[in-house]
Amino acid sequence: MTQVLRTAAELRALPRESLGFVPTMGALHEGHAALLRRSVQENPRTLLSVFVNPTQFGPAEDFSRYPRTFEADLALAEREKVDYLFAPLPEEIYPPGWRTFIEVEKLQEVLCGKYRPGHFRGVATVVHRLFQLVRPHKAYFGQKDLQQCVVLEKMVADLGLPVSIEICPTVREQDGLALSSRNRYLTAEEREQAPVIYRALLAAQEEKEVSLLLARARAMLAQVPAFELQYLEVRSLPNLEEISRVEGRAAIFVAGYFGKTRLIDNRIFKSA
Repeated sequence: MTQVLRTAAELRALPRESLGFVPTMGALHEGHAALLRRSVQENPRTLLSVFVNPTQFGPAEDFSRYPRTFEADLALAEREKVDYLFAPLPEEIYPPGWRTFIEVEKLQEVLCGKYRPGHFRGVATVVHRLFQLVRPHKAYFGQKDLQQCVVLEKMVADLGLPVSIEICPTVREQDGLALSSRNRYLTAEEREQAPVIYRALLAAQEEKEVSLLLARARAMLAQVPAFELQYLEVRSLPNLEEISRVEGRAAIFVAGYFGKTRLIDNRIFKSA
């Protein structure tokens, strides 16, 4: 049975054996389950955290609307044989008077960071705080949030943190839609149309010239006018720099809206 922990003191009392860690904001789905399964396979113990982090939401974003499904999350954790579920109150993560934040310059300011100022500042800060409390040996993240993975890898490298960042493949529905806690907000019609995002990423896979690649992807997205494109860009990895031709490691990133629901996705080029 999964042991529920609420405080930093309970975390400190855990055995110091090798620990796999999957940090989440809850509303778990099969994408999270895949991360948990890999951690359980690779580590003697696995800890899942469920914490809706207020510092990564902007003032006009959906913090209050973000789904809280603790009982279902616990059931999934138990199904996947997770040892511990850490579900802290906000004051356990950010004690009264908290004034410290972590920023990863340049990487946090492009792509999603351009449209969500402060988002990756909040992500880096809460993940660093969780690493400090949990002290994991490995931490597992999904490629769907590739920019987040790049930011966290750089934070870990720069600060010399004793944890390995493990990036796991994006889990998709049969029609290609990347699993996301926000998918539940889509109407039936929007859900039917949403796989156009993945089709657009695939449409660009044969191109090397970025201008042609983006044109093919945009043409695919244009077939679904209900999708409001926020950005579609190709960036190098891991520096997230703009490029004109795909020659080294690179990925295509997309974000946009169906109604009020913001979806993101990406694909790392096989030719990289």
